[in-house]
Amino acid sequence: MEQYNVTGMSCAACSARVEKAVLGVDGVKACSVSLLTNSMGVDGDASPEAIIAAVQAAGYGANKKTESQSVSSAPNRDTLRDEETPRLLSRLLWSAGFLAILMYISMGHIMWGWPLPSAFANNYIAIALAELLLTAIVMIINQKFFINGFRGLTKGAPNMDTLVALGSGAAFVYSVAVVFIMSANAQAGDIHALHENLHGLYFESAAMILTLITVGKMLEARAKGKTTNALKSLMDMAPQTAVLVRDGVEVEVKIEEVKKGDIFVLRPGEKVPVDGIIIEGESAVNESSLTGESVPIDKTVGDGVSAGTINQSGFIKCEAVRIGEDTTLSQIIKMVSDAAATKAPIAKIADKVSGIFVPVVMSVAVITSLIWLFSGATVGYAIARGISVLVISCPCSLGLATPVAIMVGNGVGAKNGILFKTAASLEETGRVEIVALDKTGTITKGEPRVTDIVISEEVSKEALLELAYALEKKSEHPLAKAVVNYFEACGLQSNVEVDGFKVLTGSGVEGIVDGVKAVGGNLKLADTMAFVSDEMKKTAEKLAEQGKTPLFFAKNESVLGIIAVADTLKNDSKNAISELKSLGVEVVMITGDNEKTAAAIGAQAGVDKVIAGVLPEGKAKAIAELQSSGKVAMVGDGINDAPALTSANVGVAIGAGTDVAIDAADVVLINSRLTDVVSAIKIGRATLRNIHQNLFWAFFYNSVGIPLAAGAFVAWLGWEMNPMFGAAAMSLSSFCVVSNALRLNLIKLQKKKENDLYTDDKNEEINVEFIKNNNERKEQKMTKTLKIEGMMCPHCEARVKKILEAVDGVSAADVSHVTDSAVLTLTKDVSDELLKKVIEEQGYKVL
Repeated sequence: MEQYNVTGMSCAACSARVEKAVLGVDGVKACSVSLLTNSMGVDGDASPEAIIAAVQAAGYGANKKTESQSVSSAPNRDTLRDEETPRLLSRLLWSAGFLAILMYISMGHIMWGWPLPSAFANNYIAIALAELLLTAIVMIINQKFFINGFRGLTKGAPNMDTLVALGSGAAFVYSVAVVFIMSANAQAGDIHALHENLHGLYFESAAMILTLITVGKMLEARAKGKTTNALKSLMDMAPQTAVLVRDGVEVEVKIEEVKKGDIFVLRPGEKVPVDGIIIEGESAVNESSLTGESVPIDKTVGDGVSAGTINQSGFIKCEAVRIGEDTTLSQIIKMVSDAAATKAPIAKIADKVSGIFVPVVMSVAVITSLIWLFSGATVGYAIARGISVLVISCPCSLGLATPVAIMVGNGVGAKNGILFKTAASLEETGRVEIVALDKTGTITKGEPRVTDIVISEEVSKEALLELAYALEKKSEHPLAKAVVNYFEACGLQSNVEVDGFKVLTGSGVEGIVDGVKAVGGNLKLADTMAFVSDEMKKTAEKLAEQGKTPLFFAKNESVLGIIAVADTLKNDSKNAISELKSLGVEVVMITGDNEKTAAAIGAQAGVDKVIAGVLPEGKAKAIAELQSSGKVAMVGDGINDAPALTSANVGVAIGAGTDVAIDAADVVLINSRLTDVVSAIKIGRATLRNIHQNLFWAFFYNSVGIPLAAGAFVAWLGWEMNPMFGAAAMSLSSFCVVSNALRLNLIKLQKKKENDLYTDDKNEEINVEFIKNNNERKEQKMTKTLKIEGMMCPHCEARVKKILEAVDGVSAADVSHVTDSAVLTLTKDVSDELLKKVIEEQGYKVL
């Protein structure tokens, strides 16, 4: 989609006119004009020259955005600079100064007898001429209303400026005519008529209308500037320079000169210039600007860093992997900017009304004046009613109702690591009634872990684990990796060697250990070479019902035991699902797993419904069936989720997922937190509610204000509106709409507790790895490992953990009945005797 800047637009009628003109150009397939950002996106094969000519023919200016400005790349902060507010403020100050003098003469002297210079004393013509000149000066200061307004009128595209220009101009022209009548009264010596006509002048109304509308325009411009604050803050994060290492020397260069593969260094407090991979050193990196996560993330060699984040503690050296528009920061800026450039479906209602609003208002103003004239009212009164109709009508509030709310809602999402790709996706998220969740990697951590160990009576745990490790370490299967990782985490050593290793697809693995055959895998495999007791089979069945995969290990025709492996829930899954249900959203889990495993995981997570055993195309079909019951959001992270993400009303991709899933989705969760699905729905609902409030206000204001200005309530209630009050109301209506949208910044979203460092699997791995490396590299004296005999179950673990952590100096105790060990983290030296005493008092033995 090609991007253009559009100049001269003042209201929704303008944007509707530009959109209509461009859509009429041959080759244009789609056009979206944003009044908020004064930009236009055009899709099609029409030439830029033809598009610009169409905009100019409609009475406006246009130019194609440069590469640095285009939202097809990361936008430039200069394009969002608020240049309108200072100009309007200057106009307002000058207008207010001359208006004050005018009001002193027209109201202070004529109505309340305030003194004037002797040259004006009882000289009604001089007073009228002074008012005329002061009004003319105010009109010249605000000539933009007249230039844009009458240009639009001559082009057949009247806009809000047309209404203001006609209202103020009519008051001025009528008053000038009255001045000529006064001169005739003076020549005839009719002092009474002269005095009466002096009171019938509307010069102050003409000047006041312009000044008050300028007040409203300035407040509106200032508030509109705030709606892009989130986007501006993202742009401010981008550093302008980077320190590269070239030929062993550190050189500071402009960010544009950094190339992929360059080595850059970061000291504490410095911003990361581009996306990179740490190749030397370790540090804590503050990523709150990108993810909203306030806790710094520990980073070491091999970890990635993103542009715009801040290196907080250590010195690190990194290799640039993504630069310029490819950085995470640039992509986020682009996504937020793209969303602002699109229109939400709900905006179509306002667009249709805005397209005919101004001509209808002009017709109503003429009809109003004629009705009052025919009913016997004076010419001045009839004209005043028509002017009031013109200046109270506000198409701006209609045009701004949707885009300002979309911009602010998108900004709130971006600050919290939730990216809505389009305005339509933000609106649709607010309408979601059903959330379908993929299981693996979304609800669960996506990496199986050992959960249970069951051993035969004549076999020790160590013997079972050694055999399992020896067999599984040569396998690439995820379940095998879980066993290997567990063995290594326990700190055990294996001297078992496996020969003739073979993978038995769909069953497990086999090899020769100590000259005899050994296997590891499912029950069917174990049953072929060893006797499996009924008790062991029942145990395996019970584990399977809990969503765990039992792996049997046998050697020399004897079963050593079972190691159960399961993909465990993410830390925040249950909480997220509970919150979704509290919002009235039905939660469905979709997975390719078997029904038993799926049902067990679904029960643990607390979902309302489980759809199991479905292939990728089956997921899309399941989504289609769910859509018969309401709007569906699909949340997933894998390639197999792409069809379902596309077919859902809203596709939500976990940020740590694949590029395919992210490309197919409408919403991206940078933090990979399932709780952010809740936040996304809250933002969507709040934004949609805000749009409804804005549209209601815009329609209500105009539907009540126009009849009031026309005098429809004069006979019934005696209500009558001075044109100046109409101008004041118009000036504030758009400001109210924009200010209401800014309230979205106050949305309360769920925040993690400060001590809850990590809730997703990716960060948890980083944390564990970091602690492990530190233990190897740093202060071994701050940890102590105890071998304990007598612990039989998790209850024993919990009991020992509790008594150890109650000891002064023990900050944490990692206790395992499987390895018969307790690893203590100490804040100070604690004697072995004390630790032994507190444990053995509970009936256990310290070896």
